[in-house]
Amino acid sequence: MGRKSVAVLDVRSSHLTLVVGERGVNNTFVFRAIKTVTYDGYHDGKFFNEKQLADVLYRVVSSVEQVCGERIRELYVGVPGEFTDTVLNTQEISFSKKRKISEGDVEALFKSGREELKGSTYIRTGSSYFTTADNRRTVDPVGLVSSSLSGLLSYFYCTKYFTETMEKIFGEMRITLRYLPTQFAMATYLIPSETRDEFALFLDAGFSSSTLMIMQGGGVRAQSTYAVGRAQIEFGLMENFSLPYEAAAALLHRTNLYTSVRSGKTEFTHMNQVYEVDTGELIDTVKEGLDYLCEAIGGFLEENPFRELDYKPLYISGDGIADIRGAREHISKRANRMCECIAPELPYYNKPSMSSYIALMNMACGDRERRGFFSNLFGG
Repeated sequence: MGRKSVAVLDVRSSHLTLVVGERGVNNTFVFRAIKTVTYDGYHDGKFFNEKQLADVLYRVVSSVEQVCGERIRELYVGVPGEFTDTVLNTQEISFSKKRKISEGDVEALFKSGREELKGSTYIRTGSSYFTTADNRRTVDPVGLVSSSLSGLLSYFYCTKYFTETMEKIFGEMRITLRYLPTQFAMATYLIPSETRDEFALFLDAGFSSSTLMIMQGGGVRAQSTYAVGRAQIEFGLMENFSLPYEAAAALLHRTNLYTSVRSGKTEFTHMNQVYEVDTGELIDTVKEGLDYLCEAIGGFLEENPFRELDYKPLYISGDGIADIRGAREHISKRANRMCECIAPELPYYNKPSMSSYIALMNMACGDRERRGFFSNLFGG
């Protein structure tokens, strides 16, 4: 790969996306290749079909390498919430005397709380805030003078099942892997830092897996993943109207929950076949499917009753529900909370369905830049 380029694999519950690119001007990106393919996905912490996963990834890597004209030697892999554990710790380190806090001190603080988690591998640390000896709270302590440094830190771990599955596949291709927490990447990229500093509620709504997250600063106060999403809605349409899956998916794409007309029939054509369904029943079926997601939101907030989230909006992104007209309004009404769909502010890539791989690209580029800086600084 080129010196500035990074390769990123976005693992979603219905499809995989491999992206090769680099950071452009004004925080944009220049993409050399993007390849998306569907696969069987995962459930309950396991891939449905590991052989199919391997076959698909071999083909995707080969296709992208042909487009780029060179081999992928290092790959950043996004770890979905289904395979992520988050541990919240308050850590503190002391110095022999007052001095300016350095990047190395922050790294030492991070390492002080890192622990072994059975069945998981450490992948990253985030910080909600730092505190100096005189109780100054800050999001960036570097350069401040203090005799101690403490912080509320989020430690991200990936299940060994996920890493071992990926290492087995990419080890045969001689590709080195680095892991990034997908939903954390999305929340920190899509939600402005000044908003996160005051707490923020984020939902990554996917196909069969959705993750809720409470952010504070650059850390996570709570995170949970639920087996709900677009799939429940499409399966409801299949069952209620005796439709094949492809027709149900096409019908959902055409559904408009805004409509005030519930009587009559909705007619649509898919693969040269005409279907007709009751409009009122169609709307009710879609809303019932969305209610699974609403119940997950309600349960998550009951388990994590942060008063700081009162009157704060729910930020929604991902590939699950953003294109269902009226879905945001229905969730807002059920959750009794304003909902806002968010997406990358990039030309041609400003859709919620693109949020995950754009956010992972942003985090991967940032990591690559920091590694390059320290390599040059220490002569590596």
